[in-house]
Amino acid sequence: MKSYHKLVRDRIPEIIEASGKTCTWETLSDEAYLQLLDEKLNEELAEYQESKSLEELADLLEVMGAVVAARGWTWDELTALRKEKRRQRGGFAKKILLKEVSE
Repeated sequence: MKSYHKLVRDRIPEIIEASGKTCTWETLSDEAYLQLLDEKLNEELAEYQESKSLEELADLLEVMGAVVAARGWTWDELTALRKEKRRQRGGFAKKILLKEVSE
């Protein structure tokens, strides 16, 4: 038996059982869910940084969507804020590396 203590996608228990294995799982409290979502963000970011794959980037985006919903925000609010910040401060297309600022 292998032990885990990590947040997984909704269908993972079903997929495990369909493969002939058994698993135990529980439904988290809101507080525990938010904590594990934050851990999952770090996990998915690390996986993307290691692989640089579009699949891992998609996983990161999925977890971000879950965080947005769990915190009571909407994807539209996040998108609007991202656009406003881009309008005010720009994006990253110009590849600018800030090296020094003097007083």
